Amino acid sequence: MKFQWPKNRFIVVGGVIVFVVFLIAIFGPLLLPRERAERMVLSNVFKPPFWMNGGELKYPLGTDQMGRDISTQLIYGARISISIGISSVLIAGLFGVILGLISGFFGRWIGTLIMRIVDLQLSFPPILLAIVVIAIMGKGIFNLILVLGIVSWVQYARVVRSVALSLKEKEFVEAARAAGTGQVAIILKHILPNLISPVIVIAAVNVSNMILAEAALSFLGLGVQPPTPSWGAMLFQGKEYFFTAWWMAVFPGVVIAAMVFGINLFGDGLRDYLNPRKA
Repeated sequence: MKFQWPKNRFIVVGGVIVFVVFLIAIFGPLLLPRERAERMVLSNVFKPPFWMNGGELKYPLGTDQMGRDISTQLIYGARISISIGISSVLIAGLFGVILGLISGFFGRWIGTLIMRIVDLQLSFPPILLAIVVIAIMGKGIFNLILVLGIVSWVQYARVVRSVALSLKEKEFVEAARAAGTGQVAIILKHILPNLISPVIVIAAVNVSNMILAEAALSFLGLGVQPPTPSWGAMLFQGKEYFFTAWWMAVFPGVVIAAMVFGINLFGDGLRDYLNPRKA
């Protein structure tokens, strides 16, 4: 498919934002050692950003209540938040695609059972469900990733089931059956390739949802635990000192908003690129 700038500017703008954040997360630690994000220097407590009175270029975005560098925390926090977002989407996508294929292609009682589970889970707000599951499983990055994957698989399952239901009645699938092709081979060769586009679009947008969910849970004290830096954990700490050191909460909030905005733009552009609308 030929790339056209006027029709795909969203994917370009969003991709640039996401790419810049990824570059900072990957190469930032080469310039700023991790100890700046975790080392407590009480003589540097609540230093403002460098453009304000009392600020220093050594701490361009200021320091927190323990004298730790905010800019370094943002860089290392990007690694944690992005990793959680991508990992949870992979878990949700794998789980949702498999169950959606089983429900849509094979149907019968197993398909009905899976859809009733989907309906049951959709009756609960995802963030509330995540809070309950984390309270049962316990805190920690691995548990957080697993929980976010568990509460977000239903969207993939519904979309995949819908596509599978329509595809299994198509002529090319009937021809494959008539030729003696097995069920698993039909799924892998004929059904699954046609699911890639919608699944990729959902996954691209859901990364931002998972980053927001991680931030929300960390903000509530149920996500990433100190001293491991994450954007949500930084917001959680910053809210306590907002009127003393506003930069502790504002900069993580700005970074989260920018990343989510970029991912959503990229996802919208990717959707239009993979599924162009005919005039």
